Amino acid sequence: MPKFRTVDYQEEEGIALVTLNRPEKLNAFNIRMRDELLEVLDIADADDCIRAIIFTGAGRGFCAGADLSSDTTFDFQAPGACVFGPDGTIDYNSPRAREGGGLLALRMLACLKPMIAAVNGVAVGVGATMILPMDVRLASTQARFGFPFAQRATVPESASSWFLPRVVGISRALDWCFSGRIFDAMEAREADLVRSLHQPEDLLDAARRIARSYVEGAPVSIALTRQMLWRGLIMTHPMEAHRIDSRGLLSRFNSNDGREGLAAFLEKRAPDYSDRVSSDMPDFFPWWNEPTYE
Repeated sequence: MPKFRTVDYQEEEGIALVTLNRPEKLNAFNIRMRDELLEVLDIADADDCIRAIIFTGAGRGFCAGADLSSDTTFDFQAPGACVFGPDGTIDYNSPRAREGGGLLALRMLACLKPMIAAVNGVAVGVGATMILPMDVRLASTQARFGFPFAQRATVPESASSWFLPRVVGISRALDWCFSGRIFDAMEAREADLVRSLHQPEDLLDAARRIARSYVEGAPVSIALTRQMLWRGLIMTHPMEAHRIDSRGLLSRFNSNDGREGLAAFLEKRAPDYSDRVSSDMPDFFPWWNEPTYE
């Protein structure tokens, strides 16, 4: 296991616990944290023993946003990252122009394991947007959220202009982004930004209970279902979903897990699924063409 500096990674009973670990900075997001989170997702996806991932923060905060005290967090003129021409024009199409939160959000979208956010404290800026591609979000009663981009003369990142309206609706998303105000956990719950609220000492236990319920499912079916539902958000007609549903059912019924699931149901026993995400995804997967940055 690699040695991480900004995150902590632990495995227990098929669940990966990823803790943002810069408590002295309220876990502010920087380039190293981005890269380590990307690596963590690769590790968890490749490990068939990991069946769900929980994200939380060390100390009082979940993530206080981008580390604005760092000289490199938004340094587009750093060596190897410059996107400005000699005349000051910007090369918007350059891969070097991509912002780090979006890289992370897109990698989360591609993840094959269920992801749960256990928001233990302040989550603003990228701290709020990074939880949007996760599948379930829980919050401590002490959590606070905010999307203060316009107040800092910038715009939403982490592909949140796509994710946020789908999670809470367009009107609520615009209100939060226009005002940039910090709001409490109760408002987040009322808007369905989070699933449930918990006392701080109960938050991780609640996240683990949910994760354990996911571990009982067939791993390949879980991975397929996650991608079917997320990718379904951009389908233009139900026929597109019908095609994928049909392929998924045919492939799953014809798999070891499909036969085991039926036998376990008929024999009234717990199933013992053997198919693995690393080797047994169906031959039609992935069914989409990943767009390029340009």
